[in-house]
Parts: sequence; C-alpha cells; structure tokens
Amino acid sequence: MKNIIIIFILFAYSCIAHAENSLNFGIVPQQSATKLAKLWGPIFNHLEIETGIKIRFETAPNIPIFEQRLASGKYDLAYMNPYHYVVFSKVPGYKALGKASDKSIKGIMVVRKASNIQNLNDLNNSELAFPAPAAFAASILTRTALTQHGVLFTAKYVSSHDSVYRAVAKGIYPAGGGVIRTFNNSSPEIRKQLEIMWTSKGYTPHAIAAHPRVNKNDIKKIQIALINMRNSDLGKTLLKSIKIKGFTAAADHDWNDVRALNIALLETN
Repeated sequence: MKNIIIIFILFAYSCIAHAENSLNFGIVPQQSATKLAKLWGPIFNHLEIETGIKIRFETAPNIPIFEQRLASGKYDLAYMNPYHYVVFSKVPGYKALGKASDKSIKGIMVVRKASNIQNLNDLNNSELAFPAPAAFAASILTRTALTQHGVLFTAKYVSSHDSVYRAVAKGIYPAGGGVIRTFNNSSPEIRKQLEIMWTSKGYTPHAIAAHPRVNKNDIKKIQIALINMRNSDLGKTLLKSIKIKGFTAAADHDWNDVRALNIALLETN
C-alpha cells in the first residue's frame, strides 16, 4: 500500500511539473487559424527544442474574441497588436518580452488595381472594409486618416486581414485597411489583384508579452530563444515565413508612441 501511495505521489508530481513546463501562446487572428498554425507551429516547435518548454499554439475566431481572452488572461504568452499591448499591459498585466527588430507597423489602404481610386478623398461616401474596431494599424490608423481628410465612410468589420483583402479583391468594397506584413503574407491570387493606395506613418510593432503568472526563468529562456533565431539558418527560414527578420528584447516604454495617441476603444476592469 505504501509503495502505491509513493508511486501516486511521484506521478502527480510529474504531471504538475509537466503542466508548469507547458505554456499556451495566443496569436492575434489577423489571418485564418489554419494559416496561423502553419506559420507559427514550426516556430513554437523550434522554441520548445531550444528551451525545453512545451508551447501550445492558440488563437481566436476573430479579433474581438481574442481581446476578450486577453482581458481574462487566458493566454500565458501572446503576440498582440500595439494597442492591445497598451490596454492589456494594465489589466491583467501582460509584460512585453520581445518585438520585431527590423520594422515598425504601418497601416495601409488597399484597392483593386483595376479601380480608379488614387487617394483617400476618392473614398468619400463609401463602405470600407476593416478587420475589427480595435485592430491598431489596419483599422484605427486608417480610420483616423480618413476622418482627418474629411472623408465620410461607413466601416464594415469583416473579422480578419485576409477577409479584408478578399472582400476588396472581389469588389465587395472599394478599399480596405490592412498592414504591409499581412498583405505580403496573403494569397498570391488575391495580392496580384490589389495595390497599396495609402500608407500611414510607422509605430512600434506587435508585442510578444507574458502574463504575470508565467515563471520569470521561462520568460527569459523564451526571450533568448526568440532573439537567437536570427543567428541560425533554420531560425532565419522560420522568421522569413512570418515576414520578420528577427526579434529583439522589448520593454514596456517601447509602446509610449502608441499610448500618446490616447486611443480609448477598449475597457479593462
């Protein structure tokens, strides 16, 4: 009986240790879950090999649900847009550990190549496609620019960046908001029908951030592994698939440029 109890205790300890060494990683659903899993799955496998930490891919059906999950602290780690980071670094307290080292994030407006749309003013009195209300560059920056130009428009939210590009390519909407990285990562069939008509100024890009419950040693291991990806051929290949040249360490104040915009679309409790 005593041996059975000891075996049970050891088994339970093993399960707890395994659980402690397993983290979920939420990716903002700018594209379909299938595409995101294909792009990020190999990266997570690489990080697992480098750190010994099991990393599970997660996303959400759309950006508003992703925001709800960030607010509830569902994700141990998350790749989130700059505005999401500004909001959810307050509550539940996500803290940045990394960001893309080679770029800033810029909003774009895309139109069909066959259209006669030359500038933002040509979109007056139009219905326009955007991913979600709080999508930072694809929606917030683009809508702000349209308003500043005195353009009257009706925003139609279609769930993801890929959905924006498809809707514009099909002629459902004359234009839509996106970002350069997801546009370059979209289907070649869709991309060849579109062109970038307008580009915003750049801001600090998406954050990779950790929930406060995550062990600090695990955070450091993952941060180092992310940064070191650019130092190997395999790492460079994996980074190329998500159109990022490398990651660098990040600090909370890196997103002060976004905070300075005083955006108030999401509330935290």
